[in-house]
Amino acid sequence: MRFHVLTLFPEAFEGPVRHSMIGRAIQRGLISVQITDIRSYTHDAHGTADDYQFGGGHGMVLKPEPIFAAVSDSLSPYDEESRPSIPIVLLSPQGRRLDQQLVLELAEAPAMALICGHYAGVDERVRDHLATHDVSIGDYILTGGELAAMVVIDAISRFVPNVVGSAENVLEDSITSGLLQHPLYTRPAEFRGLAVPDILRSGHHGEIDRWRRQESLRRTLARRPDLLDSAHLTEADLAYLAELGHKSTAETSDIHPNLDESSHS
Repeated sequence: MRFHVLTLFPEAFEGPVRHSMIGRAIQRGLISVQITDIRSYTHDAHGTADDYQFGGGHGMVLKPEPIFAAVSDSLSPYDEESRPSIPIVLLSPQGRRLDQQLVLELAEAPAMALICGHYAGVDERVRDHLATHDVSIGDYILTGGELAAMVVIDAISRFVPNVVGSAENVLEDSITSGLLQHPLYTRPAEFRGLAVPDILRSGHHGEIDRWRRQESLRRTLARRPDLLDSAHLTEADLAYLAELGHKSTAETSDIHPNLDESSHS
């Protein structure tokens, strides 16, 4: 996966792309992150990338010319056949909220451009005639799109083969699995009088798997019950949720919309 980031503040990415998982993935050639300064594509001595709003209003607006030019230059190495499959993502609070489904969709592309908005916003012609995706990472306002771009890069990179230690780690993550992850414990077995559940030290893998599944269901019901509407649930899952007092759609229809016929041990 190749990420092409268009920003007014390239230095904001120096730390995040050099360390931890992303840094190692870049060193191993699994992903690349190209940072492009939008000001490099301006045409005046002052590097003016923003201007006042037509019609008046508070806040400056990013100009379209340098953004169009920066994106065009960043994607120029790709042939005309592959270029339409490369998402051009405008990061703004007006966009589709980022979730794991959108992450999976974007991860299928070979590359993407990420446009970091700033100030009052970007010229609408960027949104209407350049960007293929308008994406928000949440219902709150940041000072710029740089942090949002880092979130997108991190979330998508996890689905690039070999970036994360094992594919199972990714598939079992909260949200990705359809449920919140079960509780996790490590050594020591007892800490400040708090002991690890006996079942996890029993060696009975079938019972451990059942406990983990039920804890995922319990935690999801308590914290994110909305996820249960789209999760793939077995008959055993539905029965356990019923014990917890959850009224599923199975009680109002003959077939649960996401009933998984497989069972969990």
